[in-house]
Amino acid sequence: MLKQTLQQKLLQKLSPQQIQFIKLLQVPTASLDARIKEELEENPALEDDSLANMHEPEEEYPDNDGDEADTTEEPSVEEEFSVEEYIQEEESPQEYSSNYSPDDEDDKKEIPVVLQYSFYERLLNQLDLTPMSETDYLIGNQIIGSLDDDGYLRRPLESIVDDLAFSKNMIVEEEQVESVLKKVQTFDPPGIGSRNLQECLLLQLAKKDQTNETVKQATLVVSKYLNEFTKKHYDKIEKQLGVDSEELKIIIDEILRLNPKPGDSGTTVAKQLHVIPDFHIRNNEGNLELTLNGRNAPELRVSKTYQDMFEHYEKAEKNDKKMKEAVQFVKQKLDSAKWFIDAIKQRQQTLLKTMNAIMEFQYSYFLSGDERDLKPMILKDIADKIDMDISTVSRVANSKYVQTEFGTFLLKSFFSEAIQTKSGEEVSNIEVKKILEECINNEDKTKPLADVKLTKILKEKGYHIARRTVAKYREALGIPVARLRKEL
Repeated sequence: MLKQTLQQKLLQKLSPQQIQFIKLLQVPTASLDARIKEELEENPALEDDSLANMHEPEEEYPDNDGDEADTTEEPSVEEEFSVEEYIQEEESPQEYSSNYSPDDEDDKKEIPVVLQYSFYERLLNQLDLTPMSETDYLIGNQIIGSLDDDGYLRRPLESIVDDLAFSKNMIVEEEQVESVLKKVQTFDPPGIGSRNLQECLLLQLAKKDQTNETVKQATLVVSKYLNEFTKKHYDKIEKQLGVDSEELKIIIDEILRLNPKPGDSGTTVAKQLHVIPDFHIRNNEGNLELTLNGRNAPELRVSKTYQDMFEHYEKAEKNDKKMKEAVQFVKQKLDSAKWFIDAIKQRQQTLLKTMNAIMEFQYSYFLSGDERDLKPMILKDIADKIDMDISTVSRVANSKYVQTEFGTFLLKSFFSEAIQTKSGEEVSNIEVKKILEECINNEDKTKPLADVKLTKILKEKGYHIARRTVAKYREALGIPVARLRKEL
């Protein structure tokens, strides 16, 4: 027997407008243009005022003395734009877009296209030029397709055998796959198709002059003492090879010239993020001036055509089903446009409010540019200052940049924890990291400073920090342990 009960729950639900605002808030300036363009394409009731003004036609005057009145009638809303036609256009695919022009084809022909081969295409081109049977060619194709972006083959050969059986209905042995892999490993760049770092380095050394004594010694180090080499136990290698530190340095340099990630070489282009600052801070004779990037304030407006259309349909008879659909369609587009414009404005206000609070909090730093002037600051400090939620401040800090007279920085980099000095003063851990970095940069690389020694130096400077905290800060700076910083 079913038992019915009543339960009262308190739930927090976000409205569509709030969700839209949250999504827009975390979009950086670099991506905002694309997001607005996407909204303009999806919603015909939303218009970009700046574009509308650019393309506004000049007013034409009739060639008469003014005696005859202009009898040209303005088109009605129905003649100017039909919602029913618009809906039909949306449903039926068009061969050309509405802004298509035959001239576009001519423009496209004039633009030179740069032919570039990808990493995998280069390998496949070399495979095409390698004499082999059809079966071996298919195996080679499968091997190349299994390579990681850095050029390594981390997939076991037995898995490639299985792949060929399932995808190509080919039954081959591991030995045959191994044989084809050896051919692929002769391709450029050297080291391609390696299954580990050792094999990668040995393949590259094998392509060098084998009569060269340094190459021979480097091959011996990689094949027998790679573990000691990676851990920089140079004294052990010197004993095993019977060489002094100067001779070992030449051998080590030969190995360091090799490429541990062959897939990253050649025509592979690293993707670089083009940073567009969201804010600008200018020092005007000791007074800081904050401005928001103009691209964050687009001139958007609700289409007057759609507003007039909605008023027209509101007054019309609503018994017709198509008319009801038309009214609903226009209203939904108008509401969506208003919400988007409001969300953009709210985004501008929140960005300025948050950045202004950060600037006031770190005023000394933005005047000097010295990281030692950064005060300890957490998200809650700014959230309390502007009376907003911590998550809102986090969304702004994690994706926005500010341009100053001494560089462009991610807002997140200004937030740090507090550390107490010997005198009881609270300082930012960024200040401690800066001092730690300077100590390591100025150390004797033949005798690098261990974490214990670095802890002692910081204590002498008045920063009482545990050794494990020093290790944590060093790792955060991307600096390896002392043994791995050692140089010959």
